[in-house]
Amino acid sequence: MSLIASLDPEKPILIAGATASGKSELALQIADAQGGIIINADALQVYACWRLLSARPDDADLARAPHALYGHVPYTTAYSVGDWLRAITPYLQNGPRPIVVGGTGLYFSALTEGLSEIPAIPDHIRTAGNALRSSDLAAMIQELQQKDPESAAYIDLNNPMRVQRAWEVLTATGTGLRAWHHKTPPPLLPLTDCQPLVVERDKTNLSERIAKRFAQMIDQGALDEVRAVFPQWNQSLPASRAIGAPELVAHVKGEIDLIEATELAVIATQQFAKRQRTWFRNRFKNWPRAFFL
Repeated sequence: MSLIASLDPEKPILIAGATASGKSELALQIADAQGGIIINADALQVYACWRLLSARPDDADLARAPHALYGHVPYTTAYSVGDWLRAITPYLQNGPRPIVVGGTGLYFSALTEGLSEIPAIPDHIRTAGNALRSSDLAAMIQELQQKDPESAAYIDLNNPMRVQRAWEVLTATGTGLRAWHHKTPPPLLPLTDCQPLVVERDKTNLSERIAKRFAQMIDQGALDEVRAVFPQWNQSLPASRAIGAPELVAHVKGEIDLIEATELAVIATQQFAKRQRTWFRNRFKNWPRAFFL
């Protein structure tokens, strides 16, 4: 029996996986066969400015099935996991069967495990966190390990933004991130009520797909997207974490040529995909796998 034929057409589907692994195409195939609305679960595809650079669905894809939560957030907005949960809630309550697809593991965790109501981080602590992360990430990690070892053992210490988030929560509230997670309310969509999948590919094949896709992004105008954002560019904004954006900004500034910017962006994307694969392997170990060659 094929993967799609084995799915219950009435039950929500979650499709997670690394960038360029083929998640969106699988979601479209499921929608073609069974219907449903494809809902974005990628923290960068929410931004209006990054249609090409974030690999959002193109016009042909949008014509194949209804889509939601793509490209609806301005570049300057700090969009959170809580914002996404609030935005997806109506789609879980009414309308076609949801097919939730993306590479942001925290979105899926919050959706299926619940999200604790951590207070907003004050601006002065966010500014201090940005500065410390940029100047001395090792000191931030050391402080976190000393003051909040439970959270330090839980998060990915190789991910600077996760380290900063845990440091900010501890600094702002006096309570560790993991302790807040223990107070989590019930999830919006428990795993028992949906059909989760992790899309996986051979590592070499995935690296080749990443390189090919980024070249296509450049050919289609990704550099023009970066030039349009450049007057507002602020590396501390969440939207500026788009993989490839810092490298193309460096090219726009005249610091590196386009060939070098492309090479660095491809390497950054491949490293990001490696972190995603590790995260899904560790955190979603019980999710069924869909293996693509």
